[in-house]
Amino acid sequence: MTAAPALSGIIAYPVTPFSPDTGELDLPALRRLTGDLVDAGSHAVAPLGSTGESAYLRDDEWDAVCGTVLDSVAGRVPTLVGVSHWSTDTTVRRARTAARRGATAIMVLAQTYWKLTGTELERHFAAVAAATDLPVMLYNNPGTSGTDLPPETVAALARRIPNLTMVKESSGDVRRFREILERSEGALSVYNGSNPVALDAFRAGAAGWCTAAPCLLPRWALALHGAATGGMEERADALLAEQLPFLRFIVRHGLPRSIKAGLELQGRPAGPPRRPLLPLPDAEREELRGLLRHLRDHPLLPAAAPAA
Repeated sequence: MTAAPALSGIIAYPVTPFSPDTGELDLPALRRLTGDLVDAGSHAVAPLGSTGESAYLRDDEWDAVCGTVLDSVAGRVPTLVGVSHWSTDTTVRRARTAARRGATAIMVLAQTYWKLTGTELERHFAAVAAATDLPVMLYNNPGTSGTDLPPETVAALARRIPNLTMVKESSGDVRRFREILERSEGALSVYNGSNPVALDAFRAGAAGWCTAAPCLLPRWALALHGAATGGMEERADALLAEQLPFLRFIVRHGLPRSIKAGLELQGRPAGPPRRPLLPLPDAEREELRGLLRHLRDHPLLPAAAPAA
């Protein structure tokens, strides 16, 4: 019998706020954003992925973000901490830090500069997995990492690394969700990291959707998940069709830029992205304003409850 996955549903990715004046971490803003994600009904919170600009953080900043998010969640929902780094030693250190601070699970990407051999990749993932007793999510994102882990490779790694029990598949190839499940004989839980294929992923057996969209539109992501898993096929199709332009926009223009611009438009500023990333240009910002306005009071969703 296949064990229940450690994570399921809408797994929300917060951005990492920075002060517009100093460029340093804005931890109060991070606490507010994390609280908003939990209060909105996200099924899990996942700091320190690419949305969280983890590649641009100093070690002390990474530690501070990890601790702040986990303390803010305070066990109310599961947490998935991205621990990826170029080096195995630093990735292992981050994994141990996440475990010590109370993470539910960790996620590791093949974050590489030199192209790694199959043996190097396996030893890297095995060392990170062995560093803690936490479940490990393997993150395949060839668009950002430059390394593609096809289903046969993922299934082979999972057979050799016992606590590698999840895979986040972000290639956008929907066929891979079912293939990973079949090749692993259900031992791996599969998660979607490509926003535009969210509905197809659920229909192919994905356990969850890893997304930054709830930072701006939590009710839309949750409604799509509810419709997809509740057998409401026509409603799911309609919900995806309406939010698809927004989902494509945030992917096309980069999640840190897009989400931070949207938070500012909503009066919940999280500062600028960290250089070399630049804020969303004015024209794209106005396009995003229109997308958010269109979805804010859309008839497909009931009116939001007034603030207390």
